[in-house]
Amino acid sequence: MSERGRAQNAPFGVAEVSGPSMYPTLKPGDQLLVHYGAQVRPGDVAVLRHPLQQDLLIVKRLAERRPGGWWVLGDNPGAEGDSRVFGAVPPELLLGRVRGRYRPRAEGQRSALGLVSWALTAVRPVSCSRSVLSRRLRAR
Repeated sequence: MSERGRAQNAPFGVAEVSGPSMYPTLKPGDQLLVHYGAQVRPGDVAVLRHPLQQDLLIVKRLAERRPGGWWVLGDNPGAEGDSRVFGAVPPELLLGRVRGRYRPRAEGQRSALGLVSWALTAVRPVSCSRSVLSRRLRAR
């Protein structure tokens, strides 16, 4: 995941998804509206610094608060790179909550039906999903 153009101390910024761990909720190339410093709760999608490589930003679903920090999971059970690998993420590494997602139009997408389909799904909020979270917690 990469962060772009966030002014210092600005409450909102844009980040781009670069991996498959949050599929199908987020896809590589999706642009995210991140609310830095926002209140979070289990089920929210958040941007965090990777606990083992803090110059790397990751986007994960907050599963539960534990004594050592947040237990985070990707929505894609087949993808690695969440708390199953690196444990709980300390609260100081949690940067912000994802509020929305913009999916850029696919290259070469020119048919009227394709454009209408894209227009109806390109921008949407990313909300707390307890259903995804409960499925992922049961799968552990």
